[in-house]
Amino acid sequence: MLRFATILGVTLAVIFCSSAPVSAVDTATALRVLDPDNDGTIDMKEAIRGAKRVFKAINPDNDRTLDAAELRGRLSAAGLRAADPDNDGTLNWREYKALVKAMFRAANPDMDGTIDLRELSSPAGQRLLKLIYL
Repeated sequence: MLRFATILGVTLAVIFCSSAPVSAVDTATALRVLDPDNDGTIDMKEAIRGAKRVFKAINPDNDRTLDAAELRGRLSAAGLRAADPDNDGTLNWREYKALVKAMFRAANPDMDGTIDLRELSSPAGQRLLKLIYL
């Protein structure tokens, strides 16, 4: 199951996002913001906390789903289709959270359960950052 999740995460990472960083964000600054315990890494719980803030912030209509327009710059159309198991053209919180978890695993090649600055600076880490940091 873990192997499937890892393959899924990598596959999703490849098709989901463009390679441009989130608004040319300073990755070190993002890490500091997303790391409230100041251990120099982001764990899954911290990533989900960041994802929840992003989800709320980019959902101005408060309909509890994200559509392609709300995800623009964070997730490609192909990525939306791949992350949308019910094929309704939107991601609810459960679907968005599953996407973040898959992207976290893809950005964590050493599988230690944390993302450090090096990993966050990688292409997979930058794709994750688009989903968890404003």
